[in-house]
Amino acid sequence: MSTAVLVLLVSFVVLLLLNVPVAFCMGIATLLSVMVSGDLPSLLIVAQKMATGIDSFALLAIPFFILSGLLMGHGGIARRLIDFANAIVGRFTGGLAFVNILTCMLFGSISGSAAAAVSSVGGFMIPLMNKMGYHRDFNASISITAATTGLLIPPSNVMIVYSLATGGACSIAAIFIAGILPGIFVGVGLMVVAGVISAKRGYGKGEKFSFGESVRRFFAAIPALLLIIIVLGGILKGIFTATEASAIAVVYSLILSVVVYREVKVKDLPAIILQSAVTTAVVMILIATSMAMSWFLARENVPQNISAFLLGLTGSKIMILLIINVMLLIVGTFMDMTPAVLIFTPIFLPVIKSLGMSPLHFGIIMIMNLCIGICTPPVGTCLFLGCGIAETTVTKVIRHILPFFAAMVIVLLICTYVPAISLWLPELFGFTN
Repeated sequence: MSTAVLVLLVSFVVLLLLNVPVAFCMGIATLLSVMVSGDLPSLLIVAQKMATGIDSFALLAIPFFILSGLLMGHGGIARRLIDFANAIVGRFTGGLAFVNILTCMLFGSISGSAAAAVSSVGGFMIPLMNKMGYHRDFNASISITAATTGLLIPPSNVMIVYSLATGGACSIAAIFIAGILPGIFVGVGLMVVAGVISAKRGYGKGEKFSFGESVRRFFAAIPALLLIIIVLGGILKGIFTATEASAIAVVYSLILSVVVYREVKVKDLPAIILQSAVTTAVVMILIATSMAMSWFLARENVPQNISAFLLGLTGSKIMILLIINVMLLIVGTFMDMTPAVLIFTPIFLPVIKSLGMSPLHFGIIMIMNLCIGICTPPVGTCLFLGCGIAETTVTKVIRHILPFFAAMVIVLLICTYVPAISLWLPELFGFTN
């Protein structure tokens, strides 16, 4: 390991332990490493790599999807999706747990944000489940883990970031389509755990709705559900790109929230747009500094060295994939998803290619690993947000959330060793990368 790489790792870890924001940790660590290498004008080269790192047409989709998600979050979408989900699965034992999970899957796929799903769906469902006799920490566990399905079921900002990190080896449209079945599998796995626990604890059945009421709730939710069809259908038919789809999603969300549902007033729009701008700025600085760090790691041949080490460690594809999964699970507990994807995709991609594995399949594996990470301490954003909404503590929730973690890990391993789950739909629709 070169001195510059050692400086990069040590400075990054130290800054992280000092609670410095991750974006600044990466930027400062990269700057120090370039200075130590001594053969490049450090300030100039780091600034240049940060600027070129976000100079991408594909990244325009991120602010649009963020704005679309915020409009949906403020537009009363969650409540209508909860009503729709309640009509489908609410009648079973532990029905409200199923409603929570299904709504998170639907809302997350519309907003593309796990945090938004926890806030919007959990903010309504957790108090309702508390009132109906469900254990508070069990309710929080469901909302926290189920919210991650929206990062697998498209549209998803982290999938756009992964596509960028592969350098064109995986298109946004392909990774969008690849995430549908794994996302559904995770949701079903969580429902199985919730059903078993509900049966053991004797949680009652939910309200049974008449056919007419179920149909009414379905039609009330159709405008929201149409966004998924418009975005994915347009991409699959080649009518527009993922970036263009994000702009269409904003227009549709605006009409739906302001005109159709009338939950968002015109006077509310400046605050929503400002919030989306702030969120976009945070994401973009993470991407910029991550790209600078990734460039430096590539310059020092770190990806090639790690690839050679892993391939020399064992010749078993099964063991290598298991090692990578363990490493990504550990990374996910300490690092936010965006920088983790941008830093570790170039590192592991040579290994994946050497194994003859599709970058598309690996992308889903990586995102599934990092989804578990945002539900775990010490950095888990969904974990802390869910605990705050449920008015409980991380210590109390951890014991209840472990069975859901187990379900997510089992689904992760199934998707890891059964590539068809990720690749079947892309191949069906003619996406080769």
